[in-house]
Amino acid sequence: MATKQARREATAAWVMLTPSLIGVGIFLIVPLIFVIALSFMHWNLISDPTWIGLANYRRLAGSAKFWNSLTVTGLFTAIAIPTSIVCGLLIALGLNRKLPGSGLIQLIYVLPWVCAPLTLGVVWSWMLSPREGLVNAVLGTHFRFISDPSMALVTVAFVYVWQNVGYISLFFLAGLQNIPSSVLEAAKLDGAGPIRMVWSMILPLLRPTMFFVLVTQMIASFQVFDLVYGLTGGSPGYPKGSTDVIAANIYQNANATPPNMGPASAAAVILLIFIVSITLLQQRYFSSRMTYDMT
Repeated sequence: MATKQARREATAAWVMLTPSLIGVGIFLIVPLIFVIALSFMHWNLISDPTWIGLANYRRLAGSAKFWNSLTVTGLFTAIAIPTSIVCGLLIALGLNRKLPGSGLIQLIYVLPWVCAPLTLGVVWSWMLSPREGLVNAVLGTHFRFISDPSMALVTVAFVYVWQNVGYISLFFLAGLQNIPSSVLEAAKLDGAGPIRMVWSMILPLLRPTMFFVLVTQMIASFQVFDLVYGLTGGSPGYPKGSTDVIAANIYQNANATPPNMGPASAAAVILLIFIVSITLLQQRYFSSRMTYDMT
């Protein structure tokens, strides 16, 4: 009887999972296999694909532009991710005090995240314009936020943090509200101050949330493109390659004249391998350091 019941439950589970599995197969697995295959071919979207082996990877290995895009993406991630996580945690700590108006503040913080990044990029591009931009008009200056190579990437990172910090703070807020108040009260009775409380109690108990936020934000930062496209007026890499993130490099290879999907696919595969490697390293680091049972 137990075996029949288990079989019926397994059958019902597979039936309910089938639509999702079909979607994953069609929209994720098949395109992934197609891109990997294209990375070993030359294809200009007109003639038939031609097998060229590792030529696309050798071409990227010798491309200064490709290595620059990796460097720019790394710098962008190093600026944006720590800043957004620290700011998101501080906002969550403030919202967790449940002061009047906290619900409205949460709504305001999350609004930029639900907006299209391309639209936000275009709006911020106008706001940061040297002459008619709102920011320079308020400051009474003509500062070149985007057109200055030394400031362009920092500006892109700032807009990225502004867009995502509310989303991150909501996850940290949920994690904070899941910490039993008795644990924090016991720490206070032991004489823990605010800084000690955050460092020794709250942060260790927030490691599952930190792991999720860090992984998702790292993946998103490596794939950033539409925000850069909007901020640079449709010219990713402007000025002088300072905003040439790897996703923009893939886009430019795919839309070159004539188009060549081989190098673009090879760069996408390299990006995939890099993201998976970083995610596995993060998983390995956090796996033995996370606490789920806080009762």
